[in-house]
This record gives sequence, structure tokens and C-alpha cells, in this order.
Amino acid sequence: MGRRQKGLHFYKKRRVINYTLIKEIVSWVFSLLVSVLLAGVFVFAFGQKTSVIGVSMEPDLYNGQQILINRFVYQLVEPASGDVVVFLPNENQNSHYYVKRVVATPGDQVVIKEGKLYVNQEECLVKEYDKIADSGIAQNEILLKKDEFFVVGDNINNSEDSRSGSIGVVTKKAIVGKVWFKMASRNSGMGFVE
Repeated sequence: MGRRQKGLHFYKKRRVINYTLIKEIVSWVFSLLVSVLLAGVFVFAFGQKTSVIGVSMEPDLYNGQQILINRFVYQLVEPASGDVVVFLPNENQNSHYYVKRVVATPGDQVVIKEGKLYVNQEECLVKEYDKIADSGIAQNEILLKKDEFFVVGDNINNSEDSRSGSIGVVTKKAIVGKVWFKMASRNSGMGFVE
């Protein structure tokens, strides 16, 4: 004869599956996955970070200053005069990123005469600069073809840019993206790049 248990008896209740709770958990997991995916796309498109190398973009961007690149914008629109772009000269994947300002776009004529930059026979003053000491390849008129851009540094007399034979005109394919934000540095505050 078996022993009888004394005291209270609790019957084991069968657990009822709470479908509302499961639905809520699945909803949270799905939202989290979508958020991570969107964050990844956002960072890939708008958040690539690099550093400025050299003094060619002073006083707007300083040597060593961190910048964010919008890699997506030029899939929708063409680079425009005044844009600050990041590119690999001659599409050389082993080179460091160059940061320069676009001064001429496809179809434009570029020439440097008597220390002044002319685009389509008009003096180009994207940023104030001193008299240009070295005309480089732009001493002769250059007609930009489809998908070709002429870029210079804001600190034009301390810049290796489209005037240099080793860089020349920059193709759209060589452009990585548009600089849209600069991080704070000891010489400059953070903010959007114009």
C-alpha cells in the first residue's frame, strides 16, 4: 500500500500557450532585425569615415580631421561645382583618399591664366585663394568629357589636384562620395561641410 501524502495537494496545471506574448516577442525581434539592417545600410551609404591627409583643404578641413562620406548621393545625382568629394586618383585602390572641391563638371572648359582659374571663360572663385602659382596641366585649356571633373584644394597653392599630371581630371567612377560632415578637431568644430 502506498503512502498517502499529507497536506495540500496541488494539481499540476497544464501550461497554456500565451499566443499574445509570443506574437509580441516575434514583433520585437522583427523590429530589432529591421533596425539593425537599416542602420547597416545607413552607415554604408552615409557614414563611411576617413581622415583628411594634408593641408590642401584648409581652412575648412584640417590635416587629420575625421570626415563622413555620403557614398549614395552620386548614385542619384551628378557631382556639382562646389561639392567637396573624396576620390581615388586614377581609381588606384592602393592610394589614400584625396579630398578636394569640384570646380568644373562635364562639358566645362578649364584653364589657368596669369594665376587665375577660369571655367567657361569666367573667373572661378569657389573659395578665396591667392594667385595660383602653378597652372600644371591647366595652363592649356581642358575640355571635360562625359563623367570627368576638375577638382582643386581650397588651399590651392598647397594642393596636389587636377592640375597635377599624376592626378589629372577625376572620373565619376573614381569618386567615392561627397563629404557631408566633419568631426571636431583641435583647429575646427564639427558641422556640415559646405
